Amino acid sequence: MPSLLPRQLLSVNTAVATPIEIDGRKILTGIRKRAVSTLDAPHAVDVRPLGLAGDEQADLSVHGGLNKALYAYPQEHYAFWQTVRAQAKVQAWDEPMPHGMMGENLTLTGLLEADAFVGDQLRFANCVLAISEPRKPCFKFDAIMGFKQATKMMAQSGYCGFYLSVIQDGSIRAGESYEIIPGRREVSIAELFRAKMNRRHTD
Repeated sequence: MPSLLPRQLLSVNTAVATPIEIDGRKILTGIRKRAVSTLDAPHAVDVRPLGLAGDEQADLSVHGGLNKALYAYPQEHYAFWQTVRAQAKVQAWDEPMPHGMMGENLTLTGLLEADAFVGDQLRFANCVLAISEPRKPCFKFDAIMGFKQATKMMAQSGYCGFYLSVIQDGSIRAGESYEIIPGRREVSIAELFRAKMNRRHTD
């Protein structure tokens, strides 16, 4: 079912790569994103071919490079994650999750995985981004979410978000609307994510 919300960017989030402890090991990661542009303070953030100014990625095989310069996540899924985190007793039932918690650079509304097709372009006021591939959840996501089943729940729900490449660099800020310029529409992010998850379980 398509999102009923307007196509809008709610938050721009960045992080520097820092070590976190996972199962007794220190792992360098840039997953702890924090909002640097919000609806209340819509500062412009530079968009470059390899990502946002001020953002770092520790493992370029997972996030980063030209094909995965930015990661976008639909705000529509946040209610689901707030509920499962509360069920796992890692946050209060009425505690909102801050944007960037999913490790995303862009928290947006109006575009879910089933309607996001590889090659579609998102045209903002001062930059153009293209949908490239779904996120593949890893053990770092479990650590950030605070419970061991988070990766499995992303795989089962399909609430994966999508990576973006930079077609036209420039700048971006919270509050902007965006236009979708359709590509060839051969495969959606939802379909590609299911295929990747099925292949992982059969390998």
